[in-house]
Amino acid sequence: MSTLKVTNIQATGETASRPVSGVAGAWVNFNGSGTIATRDSHNVASLTDNSTGDYSVNYTNNFANDDYCGGGSSSYADGSPDANAGIVAPSRHLPNVAFTTSSSRLVTVLQTSTQSQFFDNAIVCWDVKGDLA
Repeated sequence: MSTLKVTNIQATGETASRPVSGVAGAWVNFNGSGTIATRDSHNVASLTDNSTGDYSVNYTNNFANDDYCGGGSSSYADGSPDANAGIVAPSRHLPNVAFTTSSSRLVTVLQTSTQSQFFDNAIVCWDVKGDLA
């Protein structure tokens, strides 16, 4: 495989270019309930199910440092109008292991009108921006 080195990138049809560092270094869409499984991904080697609603996303290629930006979304996926799902990341419950150069730790939650709890949501999407090592 060849390597193309560029500073900026511009897609066909776009009028502006953007820095390559703004392109996702890694992303994943996975099933977070039952036996977790990747639906699709880029630069993700594996997933770890640490406990209920607590996951680690392990990268194929490490990031240059642990100061990258990660964010995502999750969905309970049952159509309940009174339930909201989300991601708490980096995990404030485990701040010393939230982001490393080789993995990200994230927690998914389910919030109803009466409570909020860690929960294995059916759809979890995670996206990371940062320079690779």
